[in-house]
Amino acid sequence: MGKVHVLDHPLIQHKLTYIRDKHTGTKEFRELVDEVAMLMAFEITRNLPLQEKATETPVMEATTQVLAGKKIGLIPILRAGLGMVDGMLRLIPAARVGHVGLYRDPETFKPHEYYIKLPSDIEERELIVIDPMLATGGSANDAIHSLKKRGAKQIRLMCLVAAPEGVEVIQNEHPDVDIFLAALDEKLNDHGYIIPGLGDAGDRLYGTK
Repeated sequence: MGKVHVLDHPLIQHKLTYIRDKHTGTKEFRELVDEVAMLMAFEITRNLPLQEKATETPVMEATTQVLAGKKIGLIPILRAGLGMVDGMLRLIPAARVGHVGLYRDPETFKPHEYYIKLPSDIEERELIVIDPMLATGGSANDAIHSLKKRGAKQIRLMCLVAAPEGVEVIQNEHPDVDIFLAALDEKLNDHGYIIPGLGDAGDRLYGTK
């Protein structure tokens, strides 16, 4: 079963507090999500493989280390996932970016795919699916199924906050997928919102209702 990693770095937890705060405006919310995504990218890439490289320093030739050619793909789930991409790209600028468009039926909470555009070599890449919220797990589950159907073999899921119900869905449906979170919250309410959560991430990122 995939592991759940709650990233408890003090800077992540500090910034997440202000992301949750209902008084945080759109501009600051967007900046904070961007910053937390960059910090989470630092943690999620901790185990990327390295290889040795000979480097000429101003003093002498040294044996140093570089990334061992691992190809990364970032797959935000539209639209809220877009708010986390730029922060990650600042640390992983060579990553390719694909997009999966899903919307959730307000009555059934079921996701519907309306758009997908992916790098041509996703089967060779380690993919990071990005969505600020893992609530019912429906959107992430569908996105991961779409990626696997198209040949993806290495997938991680990265979210700001999650409900236990969503985590359970991903672990049951995709036991090969590790989940990286800034926080694992208490539960879902009757409307499918995470409690205590942070509201609707897409609306707060883009100033919509």
